[in-house]
Amino acid sequence: METTTHSPITIEATVNAPVAKVWEYWNSPEHITQWCAASDDWHAPYSDNDPRTGGTFKTTMAAKDGSFSFDFGGEYSNVVDNQLMEYAMGDGRKVKVVFEDQGDSTRIIETFDPENQNPIEMQRGGWQAILDNFKRHTETN
Repeated sequence: METTTHSPITIEATVNAPVAKVWEYWNSPEHITQWCAASDDWHAPYSDNDPRTGGTFKTTMAAKDGSFSFDFGGEYSNVVDNQLMEYAMGDGRKVKVVFEDQGDSTRIIETFDPENQNPIEMQRGGWQAILDNFKRHTETN
């Protein structure tokens, strides 16, 4: 079987909230279930998160019509509160999330290894949509 290796993908957003609030909303299951979806016809009915080095996480992402769902999860390899999260997903792909404290706002830079099944732009768009949902949720709650 031939595998294709792609360069990591980076997305980002600036959230108009202090880093402590951004960190809390990023990591609290009660908030994750409110923002972790790429479109309005999907939702996250379940989330469990232990945001520490060696901790694990799992979020169920599901179509609202019940036609499909999957678990997104992994293990944290490096966590620095309010600054950095690095983890490996269940399939071994790596993700790095940097939280840059800018006073009244926080810049989030997320870099992830793409999978080989879907086009790169589709993956970038999906992850960016989830990050944009996070931004909206955090700024309005």
